[in-house]
Amino acid sequence: MPLQAVMLVVDNSESSRNGDYTPTRFDAQVDAINILFDSVTQGNPESSVGLMSMGGKGPEVLSTLTTERGKLLEGLHRTKKKISGSSHLATGIQIASLALKHRQNKSQRQRIIVFVCSPVADEEKKLVSLAKKMKKGNIDIDFILFGDLDDDDVHKKLEAFNNIIKGNDNSHLVVVPPSGKLLSDQLLSTPILLGEGASGGGGGGGMAEGGGDFFDFDPSADPELALALRMSMEEENARQARAAKEEEAKNKSNLEDIKEEGESQPLLDERGEASGSGSEDKKDKDSGDKMDMS
Repeated sequence: MPLQAVMLVVDNSESSRNGDYTPTRFDAQVDAINILFDSVTQGNPESSVGLMSMGGKGPEVLSTLTTERGKLLEGLHRTKKKISGSSHLATGIQIASLALKHRQNKSQRQRIIVFVCSPVADEEKKLVSLAKKMKKGNIDIDFILFGDLDDDDVHKKLEAFNNIIKGNDNSHLVVVPPSGKLLSDQLLSTPILLGEGASGGGGGGGMAEGGGDFFDFDPSADPELALALRMSMEEENARQARAAKEEEAKNKSNLEDIKEEGESQPLLDERGEASGSGSEDKKDKDSGDKMDMS
């Protein structure tokens, strides 16, 4: 995976108390956030993840960008006590983008992943305008729409947003309908975790971009195995890169110690002077002087 700075936006509105996902929609998000954290940080150890909520009285940053899972879990524990109100999607995305702007490593790719399980009050026109702004700022945005919502209004608004920003091919809208499976399990086979080429729907199939064909293995058949294979290949590539660097450093060190044929020591001493030409000559001269004086 590329070097990323990812802000996860959790929906802690009143709708997150719903039990159509076991045990609740909010707890389903907690499990999914653990999977997303592993995917980002294991994909590249220099990537970082932040967390914020968009329900209650308003959006709140729960954890700035970090590589420590405990900070995210602590933030989730705090916000679970603040489940109330409605979601503030547009404001939440804007605050998340500001958090990414202040990332320490500017080479990190900016990405926002938003969980949505409640009605969206923002007008479609406002969301489309925000999508253009995010696209101009080169920020990837993924939506995870889940839960049994009463109408298609939320889907239409998110789709309109995604149609604007998906031009960079790194932003996705994933719809996960209620089922007997865990939300986290269904995300394993989506483009958010597998990359381009996977199906946009929950539990969809397709091959992961950049991950080869998994030896003709269909990732939708076993999402967990697909993710494990992808991680394994990325770790092997990283190991090979480290080994190449170590070999290069070793060869460079050996070149510095190369001796001329018939020489018993390197051509240059520690000071960069010709070996045997400095202190030894001086020592021989001093010895000769002493002999003459006697």
